[in-house]
Amino acid sequence: MSFWKDALTPREVALKTIFLLQMGVGALANVIFFFHNISPLLLGHRQRPTHMVLIHMAVANLLFLLSSGIPHTMAAFVLRNPLSILGCKFVYSIHRMASSTTVCSTCVLSTYQFFTLISGRVEWMMLGRVPKVIGPSSGICWMFSFFMHVYVPVKITSPQDIGNDTDTQGKWFCSVSNSSAVIVILSIFDAIFIDLMVFSGSMVLLLLRHHQRLQHIHTPNGYYRCLPETRAAHTILMLVVTFVTFYVLNSIFAFYITAFLDFHLWMMQTTHVLASCFPSFSPFLLILRDPRTPGFCS
Repeated sequence: MSFWKDALTPREVALKTIFLLQMGVGALANVIFFFHNISPLLLGHRQRPTHMVLIHMAVANLLFLLSSGIPHTMAAFVLRNPLSILGCKFVYSIHRMASSTTVCSTCVLSTYQFFTLISGRVEWMMLGRVPKVIGPSSGICWMFSFFMHVYVPVKITSPQDIGNDTDTQGKWFCSVSNSSAVIVILSIFDAIFIDLMVFSGSMVLLLLRHHQRLQHIHTPNGYYRCLPETRAAHTILMLVVTFVTFYVLNSIFAFYITAFLDFHLWMMQTTHVLASCFPSFSPFLLILRDPRTPGFCS
């Protein structure tokens, strides 16, 4: 029986359609975002320190969307068999590694933006070094993600090995058996990155308000020019808020599924849609609010 015949409820069909559209649009956006940031390097133009981080972030987003969308795409087009055990190991490992790299890259961007807005002695001490560090930090994010999820190929189970006939739709999806210790460790690392994002984002907001007050004092007529750094800071703030919002929503659904053992297909699809929202929408946000594009301080 085909996948679409099994998924008879309108809610499940709507969620799967949304996910497939989200994957396609998000993948295309990340490809455009990748070339948008790598073009200055290929053309020999002057690069911003964040260009390398954004390039790695686009690659991580693209890998995340493709790896999470493969089982859904196979199910949607009614292939004869789901992923094999080797396919599950490869796809799920790429998925987890890309997810952690996206979190790490977003944290690096927000932290860098915090340092660029610091005034005084700390600025002279740090800003000369930060641009030299931010590029290699992208490679460190990939290495960190690889070692953090090196256990995944051992713990993964293919759909064919599950042997659960209670839900014929679930036969298309891989599963991983994590111990409580592994879940706690991964949660701690995610919490550290998110705390750094929130802290640096809140500090950026306070520094922005301080700079705007100073500009308003020195320009009594109320008109002042929007600096690229200010626009970039606003963009990073929006990026952090978007990431934290979707991360919290996805965590709530994932916790409910794990705690109450509710493995209904529409619940799993909802978590996949929420997890893919940031990799799909962040390229549009970063492209439309690029400091090279003229705009207002908003």
